[in-house]
Amino acid sequence: MTLHLHLLRHGETELGGGFRGRLDDALTEAGWSQMRASVGETCRWSALVSSPLRRCAAFAEELATRHGLPLSLDGDLRELDFGHWEGISPATLMESDAQALGRFWSDPYAFPPPGGEPLQAFEARVFNALERLYHAHAGTTVLVVTHGGVMRLLGALAGGLPARRLLEVAVAHGEYLSLEVTRDGEGWRIQPTERQ
Repeated sequence: MTLHLHLLRHGETELGGGFRGRLDDALTEAGWSQMRASVGETCRWSALVSSPLRRCAAFAEELATRHGLPLSLDGDLRELDFGHWEGISPATLMESDAQALGRFWSDPYAFPPPGGEPLQAFEARVFNALERLYHAHAGTTVLVVTHGGVMRLLGALAGGLPARRLLEVAVAHGEYLSLEVTRDGEGWRIQPTERQ
């Protein structure tokens, strides 16, 4: 059975411009507009699931109310915790910690942000969330409102890249990604689909 998994990244945030994992700032008006434009007016989902961070959950609540859809929050869909880099822009880090930033960009699994979440742990929790989504919604279409890191990971796998190359996947604010997820033995088959 196939899970039709639609992913929406949150829009621009009030204090954007730096690494934002556990930081929880609100959407700007532009951010709200980006997300509204991405989903459009037509409801194509049977349920909504969101990261609990307000840059995702606030929009998910609005959308669930508008369409009369059930909404659940899942903490495993949060962004990667960037540790000591939280709130700091890559440009600033290029001046203060260029070597560490370069190692992270080249191999985030081997060189996570200092004091941050290991990428193996991030991947495991994203797949824990995927497991729950699949068991609850296989055979239907669900919209997940989440973060760039979650979408980069699943987008990399859907594009045939190994997980360690997730940072090569570009995900803009308010971006929408449609995937088909099925069981493949003990693992997963994740493929891109055309947006319906």
